[in-house]
Amino acid sequence: MNPWLDWALAVCALAVGYVLYGWRGAVLGATIVAFWLLLQFSRALRALRAAAQAPVGRIDSAVMLHAKLRPGMRLLEILPLARALGRKVADDPQTFEWADASGAVVRVEFDGGRCRAWTLVRPPG
Repeated sequence: MNPWLDWALAVCALAVGYVLYGWRGAVLGATIVAFWLLLQFSRALRALRAAAQAPVGRIDSAVMLHAKLRPGMRLLEILPLARALGRKVADDPQTFEWADASGAVVRVEFDGGRCRAWTLVRPPG
């Protein structure tokens, strides 16, 4: 979701709560916004905890990961697909790669925190 839209909805929750119920509604709106932020934080931690259980840059099947990737995906959306943290290979553009046991490698480039391009490199033979 767009961060501007997220924050606009949060401000609307506060404003609607205040208009309808006064300061108590504003407190309820703030509570709802805080709960939503905690849910997002919990989701991020769950993805990182699951990815931390595997060796860095190792996945079961590079071909399957390659097939599931879409433009615009965030790293937080790719981690559950890979079930491992990627090995960082470049800073500009930010590039991560995952390899499987056969030697096939998926290299993903990020621009502005979103997946811009990805390539699958298979071993010769």
